[in-house]
Amino acid sequence: MYVRDRGVRAALTALAAGAALAVAAVPGTAAGPHSGTADSGPPAFLAPSELPPHPGSDWYAGPVAARQPDPSPMCVGDALPSTASHRRYWTEYGTGALQVTVVERSARRAERFAALLRAGLGDCARTVMERSPDVTAAQKDYGRLDVEEGARVYGVHTVTEEGATDIGLFSVGRDGRTVTVVQWRRTGTFEDAPVADFRATTVTAVDKLR
Repeated sequence: MYVRDRGVRAALTALAAGAALAVAAVPGTAAGPHSGTADSGPPAFLAPSELPPHPGSDWYAGPVAARQPDPSPMCVGDALPSTASHRRYWTEYGTGALQVTVVERSARRAERFAALLRAGLGDCARTVMERSPDVTAAQKDYGRLDVEEGARVYGVHTVTEEGATDIGLFSVGRDGRTVTVVQWRRTGTFEDAPVADFRATTVTAVDKLR
């Protein structure tokens, strides 16, 4: 199954440019109460300190925005509804991250939506190469995490004809009727991916949906 993203090229360019945001950055604060239920506040987002540690920089974050992110996460962007909320994160050295959260009308709808996102990421490398012939992509499935209704982690490595190489980690998790996607990206290869730390970040992100 394919999930059409809004321009693989645009997503790669925007992710690589994350360091520029740090020039005027100030440390972000944690989002609001932990909840994805209809009778309480919105689900909480990751705090900057909960992202994989960067050896040379703190993480910074923008506010939680009640809209779809632009650019969207690679390979799942067009699946995101208008009710999505997101938060962007960055460091001083080009590493960036994004969290997108969607509260569905029922747990069953959320289950189907999470499956759709997993399908998009599960075939991401092939989708990227079909839509951008000058990009070569490879991916790894880092497996399921046992948190709430479950989460899954993926890695995608891209190389352009010009020689730009980027590594991204992605996860999809669900708690009840709330689904979250977390994306981390920097210049590098699979060897540069902090998989263990990103798995811990994903567990935290899903735990905070309650």
